[in-house]
Amino acid sequence: MAKVKRDIEINSRADTMPLMGPDVRPWPVTPAPTPEWVMQNIYAKRKAEDFGKFLEDNLRLDYVFDKPEALQGFKVIDNSIWRLSSMFAASLLSEQGAELVKIEPPTGDPLRQLTPFGREEYMLADNVTGTPCGMDFLHELRNAKAVTLNLETEEGREIYKKMATVVDIIIEGWPPGYMDSLGIGYRQLSKLNPRLIYCWVGERGQWGPMKDELSKHGQWMLDPFSAAANAWIHNTGFPPDQCPRGGKGGDPMRSGAWLPSYVCGEQAAVNILAALYWRNAFSGEGQFIECTAAETLMDILDFDIGWYGFNASIKARTGAWDPNLNQYEWNPCKDGYMMIGGQSDRLWYRIGMCIERDLPEFGRLIHEDPLLKEMGARNSLQGLIKTYSVTTKWLRDINRIEAETKLMEYEIAAGPILYIDEVAEFPHFKYRPWVNTIETQFYGTVMYAESCAAFQHRTPARVKDIGRPLGHDNGEVYKKFLGIGPLKLRELKAKGVI
Repeated sequence: MAKVKRDIEINSRADTMPLMGPDVRPWPVTPAPTPEWVMQNIYAKRKAEDFGKFLEDNLRLDYVFDKPEALQGFKVIDNSIWRLSSMFAASLLSEQGAELVKIEPPTGDPLRQLTPFGREEYMLADNVTGTPCGMDFLHELRNAKAVTLNLETEEGREIYKKMATVVDIIIEGWPPGYMDSLGIGYRQLSKLNPRLIYCWVGERGQWGPMKDELSKHGQWMLDPFSAAANAWIHNTGFPPDQCPRGGKGGDPMRSGAWLPSYVCGEQAAVNILAALYWRNAFSGEGQFIECTAAETLMDILDFDIGWYGFNASIKARTGAWDPNLNQYEWNPCKDGYMMIGGQSDRLWYRIGMCIERDLPEFGRLIHEDPLLKEMGARNSLQGLIKTYSVTTKWLRDINRIEAETKLMEYEIAAGPILYIDEVAEFPHFKYRPWVNTIETQFYGTVMYAESCAAFQHRTPARVKDIGRPLGHDNGEVYKKFLGIGPLKLRELKAKGVI
């Protein structure tokens, strides 16, 4: 902690605590548009005043906390470590009103220590103990109560069993069979609570010849292994003959974000809601669910599997090019990148007319090359190289705003690729707001992305809090769920149970 304290003294001012790093950038730098301005300048111009006003009156986040929650009354336990998929699934349920308890070992979930480049100054310190915590973990610990419980102790397992009898859903992400070996897996807990919905999340699954396993050194199988197992990584990256800006071409590339975990978490939440509906509407019984990142990500691999089954084709890496559409990808321009969509003949020729005004070469390309007159031929490698080369030649001398303005005059689907600082200041996102700030009890003002289910008419999802210090809610949760008082809690802490 000595190094942490030194970093605070060097990198922070007193008025920015508890951030462990440089001063927080003020947000928003420019104010968002007002509803009155949007009504007069957007809806009125599109002759949609009535419909726009209906949406504003019913979907704005100003009214979220006055409405009921779809999952109010349901109780959820997230019992996992190293699993963003589990945390994401649980947070989706908690945003819809379910009461969520995140159980961690007394030493904490290792994800609390996840921070870019291992830099503690990129973490946030709570205002109770000053303990640093990574922002990824805090961002996903939405609306959750944080408790500690040592499941490797007999008393810890007994407490867990009692907790399982009073909750509706458990999301678990430990290695295959580990909870079962402790006598607290689905097979044991479902006997105590037949209505329990139990969802296990992982990478490739708990059964089968290539199931998830710990290495002999205890290394977990985590996010990248699922994307490696289903061709996602193989499909991503540039083809061998494409080396942009001196980079290495031809090699596979994993996603920069933990996409497999988030896709798995989303599908886990969907499966849980289906099981909840089945239990409450029909059977009265809970069930076991297994959801893996490899298989859920495989479900969105476009038609790659269909291609292979059709004629044994193995889809090659095409970088950002879409082999089905031309144009339909980003193009470099003077101050960044532009996304242009020309997925139909109508749009394709409009792109041509737009670019031809400044660059006659594009017009000649369309008029003189019969290959480019037919959609299928335009999508050949030869056609892609020709069209994207000339498009980039046009874009290199103009910026994104100029390009968007010119393309929109021809009703072409186009938009700039935004950097994250631009996303945070994008008027549309600030207005709705998809980007927002929240005043947290322990970490001060934190910028975050709003719930993806916030725009529901009658039961919108909502973010009430993000992040809690390790074990902060032990007293409240164990008292409420099991009737355990302060004296017993002190005893359990002394024994290392919590």
